[in-house]
Amino acid sequence: MYLVYPISPLLTLTLSLPTGALLVRVFIVQHDCGHGSFFASRAANTAVGRLCSLITLTPFANWRRQHAAHHANWNNLDRQSAGSDIYSACLTVREYQALTPWRRFLYRLPRHPLIANILLPPLVFVLLYRVPFDTPRTWTRERWSVHMTNLALVALFGVLVALLGWREVLLVHLPVMVVSSILGVWLFSLQHRFETSRWAGKSDWSFVEAALEGSSYFSLPRPLQWLTGNIGFHHVHHLNPRIPNYNLPAAHEAVSAFRSVPTLKFRAGLRATRLTLWDEQHARLVRFADAE
Repeated sequence: MYLVYPISPLLTLTLSLPTGALLVRVFIVQHDCGHGSFFASRAANTAVGRLCSLITLTPFANWRRQHAAHHANWNNLDRQSAGSDIYSACLTVREYQALTPWRRFLYRLPRHPLIANILLPPLVFVLLYRVPFDTPRTWTRERWSVHMTNLALVALFGVLVALLGWREVLLVHLPVMVVSSILGVWLFSLQHRFETSRWAGKSDWSFVEAALEGSSYFSLPRPLQWLTGNIGFHHVHHLNPRIPNYNLPAAHEAVSAFRSVPTLKFRAGLRATRLTLWDEQHARLVRFADAE
């Protein structure tokens, strides 16, 4: 992208699409390092995870602990303490209908597909990750990781601006971050919000059932499967997060129980962006329009 910028800024922007997709794969490596699964060595996982986090603009230690909380309690209807993470909490239709019109509007607004999947993802990675938002004050190490990441990014981009110019740096890195964050958040959100997904209250929530029935098997063509670091085998990942992404397909084939997991196709993944409420009566996710 830097090489073609003098030739054509438009071509530079066009190249942000494949580059942003490749950055999703970098994030998957960081994700596996956060789980301690990419390498056998804990030190190697931490070092590479931190290095990847400078490319993805993500404070590694902070994100790692927040993500661990997601793995401890996903698809739980009683998990309304998910804070700023609108992708890991879900109201029931009954709870939504009990809200006042104003509170319904406030709940719906950030979950509109254009806002939740297009506008918010770049803001999260570019701006919100620059402050320890939604991070308890007792998480001292995680809060420090935000500040230290910011210092490293200031140094890194300061050198790039000094060597290449601020316009070039902005035109290369910002579009890439926009593309990768949109793709990444879409992949993350649909892993637990799809037509056949199962959500349950705390009394009915089961780790194994939540993995097999509440996490998707997103079937992608082989090139996209590689590009997304096998994230589509999310049912396997939630059942055992210590399996590295490069072993997920083999694990899926090796365990017969995985073959009965419903397969999510690409088109259904696009429709899943509108599924936001849990219909207790029919035991399925529905759109806001279905609850009106």
